Amino acid sequence: MAHVVVLGAGLGGTIMAYELRDALGSEHQISVINKGPEYSFVPSNPWVAVGWRERDAVTVDLAPVFAKRKIAFHPQGAKRLHATEKRVELNDGQSISYDYLAIATGPELAFDEIPGFGPEHFTQSVCQIDHALAARPAFDNLVANPGPVVIGAVQGASCFGPAYEFAFILEKALRDAKVRDRVPMTFVTSEPYIGHLGLDGVGDTKGMIESAMRERHIKWICNAKVDKVEDGMISVSEIADDGSVKQAHELPFAYSMMLPAFRGVAAVRDIEGLTNPRGFILADQYQRNPGFPEIFSVGVCVAIPPMGKTPVPVGVPKTGFMIESMVTATVQNIARLIAGEEPNAVPTWNAICLADFGDSGIAFVAQPQLPPRNVNWSSEGKWVHLAKVGFEKYFLGKMRSGQSEPFYEHLALQVLGIDKLKAVKVDPAE
Repeated sequence: MAHVVVLGAGLGGTIMAYELRDALGSEHQISVINKGPEYSFVPSNPWVAVGWRERDAVTVDLAPVFAKRKIAFHPQGAKRLHATEKRVELNDGQSISYDYLAIATGPELAFDEIPGFGPEHFTQSVCQIDHALAARPAFDNLVANPGPVVIGAVQGASCFGPAYEFAFILEKALRDAKVRDRVPMTFVTSEPYIGHLGLDGVGDTKGMIESAMRERHIKWICNAKVDKVEDGMISVSEIADDGSVKQAHELPFAYSMMLPAFRGVAAVRDIEGLTNPRGFILADQYQRNPGFPEIFSVGVCVAIPPMGKTPVPVGVPKTGFMIESMVTATVQNIARLIAGEEPNAVPTWNAICLADFGDSGIAFVAQPQLPPRNVNWSSEGKWVHLAKVGFEKYFLGKMRSGQSEPFYEHLALQVLGIDKLKAVKVDPAE
């Protein structure tokens, strides 16, 4: 009997546990380690921050679902991975040994890299459900006392979609409250242009998002490096292509939400052969670590080089469907190892994204996520907002039921020609 441990129960880790149980059957042991007992649907956090969702609507109590699927659950969280010993030390002093480990921790949020930055200081966050809930009173105060707003993503950030979403959702919420006319808005981003998204754009995201910002009177600053944040003031250097400071900006704000850079979590950081200097997990085409072949990784914790040189550091996002393709490949490869075979499943890293703007939005499909692409498509309209709401309900339903991919979802993706795995070449001897 093999013991497979999943470290982290976010999108990637939870789906991983469900797919492992489906693939391995009841004869193998599966355990999940997570900090806390809940799964939270992170894409809903912008709605939470403006009061459009409550916590119970976007979270799932994992213990009963895992128990139903016969998956062991350890919500005390991991203190340290001891990779050479093939065990995970938990925060309560226990240790969990494994035959195979799938790391799906997500990131640590590097607010401390900029003075005054983050929810413990002067800016809000929608990265976690608790951050979004804490941002709601600040939104209420903005409505009661309107003033300038600064939204965006700082240097080194890799997750730009939620910043755009929140800017537009906030703008809609302010219009609903009849105070938009008293709230100047500025979008500040490390991207070289609006709609870059860490992906050099997808379809016409540049034109679409710029047009939407002009229509809503949202100004922007690109190639922006946030130097410091003080109470009510953000200091930003706009960087030229040669690395010099093109212009310094002092931006007053009554409310600010800026997404941080990410790094690997402390439990896995600084393990020689496992991580890069930033603490992200090194992985080959099979999502397998070259130094520790029994360790796989999926999601935001995976080390992916940036698209190319930019005046200000810009990371590559790991989107939901891209993560799911990593999960499916990892599950198949672990199953093959347990059966005494070599890994052969390679994820496509295809991306399907719905960016909600409160009453409209932009959808895009990138196959694969990193260019050059076979499919490079984007579209906008009110249908995107409705689709995002529908997807939220559907995905949370999957999480609560313990399913990874119902038959009708698999069929729909086949009809659309969107795959999670690259075609597998099978040796005739197999």
